[in-house]
Amino acid sequence: MDRLLWCDESLLPGEVNILQQPGVRLYDGEDRTPFENGILQLTSHRVIWDDQDQDGRTVCLHHSLVVRLEDVRGSLTKSHKVASFLRPAASSRDTSQAVTMTSRHGYVRFSFRKGGQSEFLSAYQQQMAKKLWELPQIKALPSKPVAQPRTARGAPVRSGIMGIERTMEAKRLETDKNISEAFQDLSALMEKAKEMVALADSVTRKLEEKKGTLTDDETTALKSYLLSVGIANPVTRETHGSGATYHRELAKQLAVFLEAQLKDNGGIMTMQDIYCRFNRARGMELVSPEDLVNACQNFQSLKLPVRLRKFDSGVLVVELLSHDEDSLLKGLQSQVTDSTSMSADELAQLSNISIMLAKERLLLAESKGFLCRDDSVEGLRFYHNRFVEV
Repeated sequence: MDRLLWCDESLLPGEVNILQQPGVRLYDGEDRTPFENGILQLTSHRVIWDDQDQDGRTVCLHHSLVVRLEDVRGSLTKSHKVASFLRPAASSRDTSQAVTMTSRHGYVRFSFRKGGQSEFLSAYQQQMAKKLWELPQIKALPSKPVAQPRTARGAPVRSGIMGIERTMEAKRLETDKNISEAFQDLSALMEKAKEMVALADSVTRKLEEKKGTLTDDETTALKSYLLSVGIANPVTRETHGSGATYHRELAKQLAVFLEAQLKDNGGIMTMQDIYCRFNRARGMELVSPEDLVNACQNFQSLKLPVRLRKFDSGVLVVELLSHDEDSLLKGLQSQVTDSTSMSADELAQLSNISIMLAKERLLLAESKGFLCRDDSVEGLRFYHNRFVEV
């Protein structure tokens, strides 16, 4: 503490603020000090501690006195700290502003009771490496007077209100020009995007025709690329009106889009997954969650190959009409039997589905008598139901 000086909050020439952290306590080595609660400010030249409870009580430590910094990890009862190990005090130093005349410790510690220790230590080490306090101070050169524009007769030009209005009008015209150019670029991009989507549809049709000539990995990769391209002519309110007509047309397009997606995901998907994938494929023509649900409610009346389903828990999913639930549940029962027991997150990882859908499958299998549960402190787990075999 004998190398800390009393000071004020004003900065030295060339000194700049870096960051500050409230709720910091000072220690003289391992010893506690009266400096209990203050704001620790890091600058390019010093660390400054300013008391939050008492005005005019400010001390500082210059970076040139610091040899190294050390991170002192805390515990449940002790806060994180930063230790600054200091150079030996010079015998010829000025002690008029010193906080104490002597100290039996060669380091001080800053205790961060409100967190922020890691960020402060990182910034502190960066400033120590830069050594900006060693750079010579450059005095600012006197600025030259700027020549004022004058008329042909030598009189200074006075813009006035008319000049301000002309400047504002010029800025407005420039802004309009930039916006027009931006929309022209966007229109050209959209035209190219439509061509790319049409090409993607053509590739998809050819892929179906040549099914079996590509490997599974090649087919999966190609489908992911096609999905990223999007839908060629998305159904919108501008093209199909609003209300029931819009929802019916949207349902038809959604069914075509989902048929391949559902086949790749076990025949069933949650509405959250569908919402994300469908809007990603539509690009800028996004669909609201409400419109998506209304469109799905038209699947059955339009006799489409998919259907909307609601589990007892309220979770909405879309599944293929060809989805065989009994076979799925029997396969799930075999998986649980082989693993002795299974949780929702384990099934999600094993089947590559969301945890929400995995939990619904397990609960459905339980309601059908295929599984039974064990709800304990370890969580909810499902087992093969042997009670029905007794």
